[in-house]
Amino acid sequence: MKINQDTVLQGKRVTLVPYTSAHVPRYHEWMQSEELQRLTASEPLSLEQEYEMQHSWRDDTDSEDLKHFLRVGGSECTFIVLDTERWSGQACADEDCMVGDVNLFLTDTEDPTLGEIEIMIAEPSYRGRGFGKEATLMMMSYGVTHLGITKFEAKIGQENEASICMFKKLHFKEVAVNSIFQEVTLRLDVSDQERRWLLEQTNHVEEKSYIEPKLPAGVLET
Repeated sequence: MKINQDTVLQGKRVTLVPYTSAHVPRYHEWMQSEELQRLTASEPLSLEQEYEMQHSWRDDTDSEDLKHFLRVGGSECTFIVLDTERWSGQACADEDCMVGDVNLFLTDTEDPTLGEIEIMIAEPSYRGRGFGKEATLMMMSYGVTHLGITKFEAKIGQENEASICMFKKLHFKEVAVNSIFQEVTLRLDVSDQERRWLLEQTNHVEEKSYIEPKLPAGVLET
């Protein structure tokens, strides 16, 4: 999505950066994990297919106009989640600081104010330490303030109790259970009170301009 291609959101634990070609090799490595495939309901892709997916995301819309972007629907806003402590000051390359990703899907053309949010902390050592919570709050705040989102949904596998618990702590309510796909749907309507709470939770976040990193040494983009 072009709307966030030059955006960095820097929080206390996590920094969110747009998904670039330089991030693809590490992301592809993550998605070879059967556990992550199961938790994200994903099929393994080749490295070439991952590059194609990244290009598809980046070229999601040619319009820089938000109203047009929301009207056409079917779009996805993706940020790669970095460890702020390791990344700040460019002490290490993006790919060495990656811990996961966070996505906001805008697929309901009849209701462009509805966003489906998805968070993945791929590095096991970063789970249960608040990284997923902060990344989710930051993406929600971005969706509310930049994309006009007023309703969020999260669809989570029933076995992923940690993720379900986290979203409930963020005021999401369980609204549906799909026994066929073994999936729970949680929802949050962003009232004025919820908006104030969300902005308070993310008032420490700094928005900066992003400089796209070069591909890792020895890696050729396909």
